[in-house]
Formats: sequence, structure tokens, C-alpha cells
Amino acid sequence: MIQTDTEKINQINILIVEDNAFFRQSFKEHLHLTGPNVQEAVDGPETLEKVKTFPPHLIFMDIRLPGESGLSLTKKIKARHPEIQIVIVTSYDNPEYREAARQSGASHFFSKDALNFEEITALINAVSPR
Repeated sequence: MIQTDTEKINQINILIVEDNAFFRQSFKEHLHLTGPNVQEAVDGPETLEKVKTFPPHLIFMDIRLPGESGLSLTKKIKARHPEIQIVIVTSYDNPEYREAARQSGASHFFSKDALNFEEITALINAVSPR
């Protein structure tokens, strides 16, 4: 049986790691429109637990989180799960953060101020199971 694109997207697990409740909910609502399974976390311990219990294909990670930076979490997750795609999403769009994100193992970097949901949808389609 051949799966449709919608069926493939419905198999994708996405984790949003963000401490700002308003941004997290808005982003989650938009992602639900594209069809993937979406869960959320607000800090390091919750993120690491969700990676175990809800293995994500894609993580949207804020840089500034309570207790531990998103860059540090990205390094930890990529060391154990190199197959997970991590996208840094931050309000701090500067070259130093972009480079730090790259060095941490992030696959992509988006500024919250310039989020392009067409690019995000394309990214989701790219990680969908074949």
C-alpha cells in the first residue's frame, strides 16, 4: 500500500522546546494544521524525558531555557540520537548564535521574528518517513 503525503506527515513526531507559553502554543497550533504529532517541553529535564518517551523526528529548540541552554541540550541529544533533526528557533538572530547552533549539531536556525511557515512545512516534509 502506498502512503499519501498526509499519512507520512501524520507519522512524524515533533517536539517544541520553548519556555514562552504563548509562542509555544501558537507554534503548536500552526504545526497541528500540517498534521504531525506535536508535543512540547519547557526545560532540559522535560525535554530529555520526552526524547525517551516520544521519540521525535524533529525538535524546534529555543536557545534560552530555564536551567540549561538549548545549545547544551542540542549537544546532548545529538550525541545520543544523531538522527534527530534539531532546529534552533530564537529571538536572538546574530552570527554568534548561528555559529554556536551549527557547532552544537543543529540542522537549521530560524529567527522567531522571521518564521516562514512554508520553509517549516518543507522541512517537515523532508523528514517524513518514506
